[in-house]
Amino acid sequence: MPIGIQDFEKLRDFGCVYVDKTEYVWQLASEPSPYFLSRPRRFGKSLLLTTLKAYFQGKKELFDGLAIAGLETEWLEYPVIHLDFNPSRYDSVASLNYFIADCLNELEKMYELTSKDDAPVEIRFKNLINSLYQKTGRQVVILIDEYDKPLLESMADEKLNAGLRAVLKPFYGVLKSADAALRFVMLTGVTRFSKVSIFSDLNQLNEIGMDTAFSCICGITEAELLENFKPELEALAKANGKSFEETLTAMRKNFNGYRFTKRNEKVYNPFSLLNTFAKQDIQYYWFATGTPTFLFTELERTGFDVRQFNGDITVSEMKINDYQSGDTNPVPLLYQSGYLTITGFNAKKRRYNLGFPNEEVKYGFLGNLLPRYIKADADKTNYYVGNLSDTFEAGDLEGFFKQLRAFF
Repeated sequence: MPIGIQDFEKLRDFGCVYVDKTEYVWQLASEPSPYFLSRPRRFGKSLLLTTLKAYFQGKKELFDGLAIAGLETEWLEYPVIHLDFNPSRYDSVASLNYFIADCLNELEKMYELTSKDDAPVEIRFKNLINSLYQKTGRQVVILIDEYDKPLLESMADEKLNAGLRAVLKPFYGVLKSADAALRFVMLTGVTRFSKVSIFSDLNQLNEIGMDTAFSCICGITEAELLENFKPELEALAKANGKSFEETLTAMRKNFNGYRFTKRNEKVYNPFSLLNTFAKQDIQYYWFATGTPTFLFTELERTGFDVRQFNGDITVSEMKINDYQSGDTNPVPLLYQSGYLTITGFNAKKRRYNLGFPNEEVKYGFLGNLLPRYIKADADKTNYYVGNLSDTFEAGDLEGFFKQLRAFF
């Protein structure tokens, strides 16, 4: 199981299981359009970008036996600029500038180019693109992973957030001015921030996050689960003393249910699936990797009525994929982060219904939300909830109400 492996070349070299998504790669690469894809964390965005990277580097041998091997005939090699904003922390404008400059240094060294180290990062970025185009005679491929991480990290600090936006605005703006030198552009992230220049200035960006043609580009469908992981499902069932159907039902309840378009196509969380098969135990693996604190901060800041989680939440078609620092409605952010998913679409009112995708998210989210609202630590609230469950299941109603009164 390729747990934590986000590099396509490494995954293939080590013989890890791979659910073939290369037909999507072919489809994307066949168009000159610059793309933006929004998906929750740990959903395969980084793997998708490194797959595109290997394809544009002409590494044909890595794709043997995959769908794209029967589609591509030329396997041309292009210069690739791959930036991943995920590894660093951005607690100041200087830290963001330093990170970008360091990435550009590595790229210039790799391609044996020189530049002015003291130039603004957007100037160096533009010069890098143009220099690669002139040196190789081939247009440049740009792949940017987690473009929005600096903005998500700084949502609670408006001054810092504004400073980081001021750096990113001209940097991403280069992608529009350098269009003639670019073969392919793709950015990924969790959110679509309307105040950032890639969505205000770079208006030719093709946002495919809610495009039905790419509804299953990240995540694993049930058909893919049964096709690729049947032996693992059987082993999981045997290890837990369950039937195959019981095991499949449990997997559906815990990890399936994510829907990103109007078409009712659902996918499983790949991170939790892989961990479940590796450890032969159904646990809340995605949620255990940590819930971003900015989500709870935004819920508290906006005064969101958490009782809405008990039923369908609605959001307009215009707002579902649009969020910016300072918004009063956190629902689009909850959807884009993967804590809510599409449960229905009202075509007449152009409105989406949202809800929890599965039990992992539902119980994991509410379990983390509860201590924030009642100002008690998680161990204490888990103790109370556990006791409530035990007394109720035992039919001890007197004990149940006693625990409930103590809880409140």
